[in-house]
Amino acid sequence: MKKNVLLGLLTIALLVLASADLFAAGPPIVAPPPPPGGGGPPCWPPPCVPIDGGIGLLFAAGLALGGRKLIKSTKKEE
Repeated sequence: MKKNVLLGLLTIALLVLASADLFAAGPPIVAPPPPPGGGGPPCWPPPCVPIDGGIGLLFAAGLALGGRKLIKSTKKEE
């Protein structure tokens, strides 16, 4: 019985300390708002995604991997 009471008091004490620590942390820091203005998009034309370079490299890597697998499969058959 004493053990349960002691455990309950210890739990309450830890919860009180934890909640006091949360309040002592202070208010959260918030970033300042962005400057006013409504300029256009950062680049022109608007879809500013450089697709050409990445797709070309991906295509070349796929060709190299496919060629390697093709060569390995023909060597196994011989």
